[in-house]
Amino acid sequence: MKILLVEDEPRIAADIAATLKLSGMAVDVVNDGERAWFAGDVENYDAAILDLGLPKLDGLTVLRRWRDNARRFPVLILTARGVWTERVEGINAGADDYLPKPFEMEELLARIRALLRRSTGQATPVLRSGPLLMDTRQMRISLRGVPIALSPLEYRLLGFLMHHAGRVVAPTELAEHLYDSGNERDPNAIEMIVARLRRKLGSQVIETRRGFGYLVPDDSV
Repeated sequence: MKILLVEDEPRIAADIAATLKLSGMAVDVVNDGERAWFAGDVENYDAAILDLGLPKLDGLTVLRRWRDNARRFPVLILTARGVWTERVEGINAGADDYLPKPFEMEELLARIRALLRRSTGQATPVLRSGPLLMDTRQMRISLRGVPIALSPLEYRLLGFLMHHAGRVVAPTELAEHLYDSGNERDPNAIEMIVARLRRKLGSQVIETRRGFGYLVPDDSV
């Protein structure tokens, strides 16, 4: 899953980005409103963390522009200002959640994970497909009760497919959500990562739909 982090305080941005990356997410960091608006308008993100007090363009304006352009990814607002009217204004502008500064990283991570689950229709932090379980809180994968060790890229790819279980995902879409903007996005590399996952999890866990992409079956349908 790929997150857009919009925060103009370098220390806070670095701490949040490190926490998200350690939790298996790709992160793009921008530090002003104009860059945030452009990045959210041209890239495909799974969620955004948006500070309101930004240079060049304030966070609420950025959010309204995203929503006016039909950008539907969930947005968590951060602000040092705890006025309740500002929270209402942010939610009315299209925010999905709100976290005042200062905050604990564990709470921010829990809120982002909840937004990602809700946006993909997942009800619990533990995702299931047949005998395969992914605990997104503890970043643990098990197959028939046996823990499976995955690399960060393998975990991220499997996580995206399991969040979107039941939907065929094209290699180009996987590449967009697997890497941050600083890395080259090679759809051909997706095939190699899927092959490594199949060696670890078995050939039936990830299905291939020729000419379309990859699918993790959805147990709920």
